[in-house]
Amino acid sequence: MNNMKISALAAMLIGVSATAVSAQMVDPTTPPASPKFEAQGEPVFVKRSDIFEFMALDNYNEPDFVKAFVDAGKLPLVAERLPKEPMVYKSSNMPDGIGNYGGVMRHVIGGRPEGWNFWGGQSQGWGGIDIGLTECLTRTGPLFEVDPSDLEPLPNLAKGWEWSEDGKTLTVHLIEGAKWSDGDPFDTEDIDFYWNDIVMDPEVTPLMGASQGTYSNANLEIVDASTFKMTFDTAFPEQVLYAMAYGNFCPGPSHVLKPAHPKYGGESYESFRNAFPPEQLGFPVMGAWGVVEYRPDDVIVLRRNPYYWKVDSDGNQLPYLDEMHYRLSTWADRDVQAVAGTGDFSNLEQAENYVEALRRSAEADAPARLAFGPRTIGYSVLPNLSANGWGTPDERGHAVRELNRDLNFRKAISTALDRERLGNSLVKGPFTAIYPGGLYAGTSFYDEASTVYYPYSVETAKHYFEEAGLVDTDGNGFVNFPADVMGGEDVNMTLLAQSDYSTDKNLAEGFVAIMEEAGLKVTLNLLPGKDYDDARYSGRFDWHVYRNTSEMITVVQNTTQLAPVGDTTALQHRANDAGEMDLLPWEQEMADTVNAFIASRDAAERIDLMKQYQKLHTENLYSVGLTAYPGALIINKRFANIPAGAPIFMYNWAEDNIIRERVYVPTDAQPGYELHPGTLPSPEGPVTAG
Repeated sequence: MNNMKISALAAMLIGVSATAVSAQMVDPTTPPASPKFEAQGEPVFVKRSDIFEFMALDNYNEPDFVKAFVDAGKLPLVAERLPKEPMVYKSSNMPDGIGNYGGVMRHVIGGRPEGWNFWGGQSQGWGGIDIGLTECLTRTGPLFEVDPSDLEPLPNLAKGWEWSEDGKTLTVHLIEGAKWSDGDPFDTEDIDFYWNDIVMDPEVTPLMGASQGTYSNANLEIVDASTFKMTFDTAFPEQVLYAMAYGNFCPGPSHVLKPAHPKYGGESYESFRNAFPPEQLGFPVMGAWGVVEYRPDDVIVLRRNPYYWKVDSDGNQLPYLDEMHYRLSTWADRDVQAVAGTGDFSNLEQAENYVEALRRSAEADAPARLAFGPRTIGYSVLPNLSANGWGTPDERGHAVRELNRDLNFRKAISTALDRERLGNSLVKGPFTAIYPGGLYAGTSFYDEASTVYYPYSVETAKHYFEEAGLVDTDGNGFVNFPADVMGGEDVNMTLLAQSDYSTDKNLAEGFVAIMEEAGLKVTLNLLPGKDYDDARYSGRFDWHVYRNTSEMITVVQNTTQLAPVGDTTALQHRANDAGEMDLLPWEQEMADTVNAFIASRDAAERIDLMKQYQKLHTENLYSVGLTAYPGALIINKRFANIPAGAPIFMYNWAEDNIIRERVYVPTDAQPGYELHPGTLPSPEGPVTAG
């Protein structure tokens, strides 16, 4: 971004400011109350056992067109395709009861698939594609409606587990007799390959970055075809059960992946990663739908998996919906099409679209309904706190990192931020809230009294810059390094941000403009999703704009990412190539607190530990919060079985929260949207029974 554009944006932000530059120093305080937002929905809480159970039923049913495959000898009987005891969804928990077959859900996404090798690090396009194709050992999305007294991950491919008496061994039991969409058995061969040849192979980086540390440095042992054990150094690391959910412990089809892996004859790790391009149809899945068509920059089409291992309480094999579409467009267009009725589903998360979406949904002829959840979308900027070489910084980068490790510099960044202005630059109204960083207000472990907020004050920011040894020595409006550092030139901090989302880009540009007002020069480095991830995971940044994930909402998920408890757990401080960490004292204290939380089974102690964590995080500005706001689920009115109060993101994304395999369209409301009627997935593409 050039200086003229920065200055123009700064002027715009000044024009909309509701607060004047402070005329005096301000002290840290607790954050101000969030504005009331009456449109937020509330879930109806149930017990986990109210949702489903594993059991054999006397009879099973399937769509007529799938039965035609059985009659033609192309598929086994439905009872033979299902597990010994399938997962049975209880009709009493379905908002609209037992559904009917047929119907299409049309998604619009801004991503593009790299290929189907999720385990080798390839994006499948996002927007719910991977959630439709891939199932994991446990499930967390529907937990938003689970009573807090019964909170634990839902069984999924793992139907159950038990801890040893000392809490250092977890025995996991897989669902027995489940099959991949090509009929190959799902068993511990898939677990063995995932663990030893994906997670434990240093040359492989699965898409969501799962590592041994993700699972509390467990050791894994295969017991039999449906049982494995994990052993730990600490007792009862229950967060491992959450780490077994989407996108971590989601095993792939070893019978297909293994031959491409270098350990088993594959050409190279690069060829393994790229072995299953998006043009390859019928890739085996455990999810409810499989790929039958891919047209670059146009569409991906999924059809029902005839081996899917879940049923309703009447024995109807799920899913109810026969087909899923993913139009390849932009993320902003996803919202537009969902509101207009040309798309069916969107996680409305780009705040810039809220006002128009609300206006259209309020009209009598609106095709979609709109439901806001809690303020669980939030952004921070994260400093690179490594001073010993992670990301191999040059001289300038190393000098900035030394500044990052100075609390006064981080305080200057925080007090220079007019968060109210920044939020209003996205959307005006009662949507955005001032977010100081750390755990979100309104979530289970949040404690206001433990949250330290450094309020906006340019004068205070300049004081902190001076305390960090930074003053404007050449009179050009920007602070300079001390004379013995970088020759006393202007401090120029590089800000990494993702270019795929307009909100990320807008917040980054606003941050750059606001820092200019306080006298700090910031250069924006906008990169698309994969390049952005590569840069931040490899430490090639000074600061980066980060949309917070589940650890800041639920705490019990991705818990190790709350602090640098391992070499690669923290997004802003990882080990260098020699495996060395150079934690600041408060970082070590924060890591110890998180480890104590992980080890504790005492509810009161865990609450107290998170209070300690929140104070350490916010007082020391481990991250600098920007803004927080609610998301909204946009869903076409023709769909049934959408649970009340489903957030677009809490334990997982809304595509998982609403349990799409239970969603249906009443027969009399089904339009003719199917692109491949009467077909099933295969390596050759969609096939018919004839």
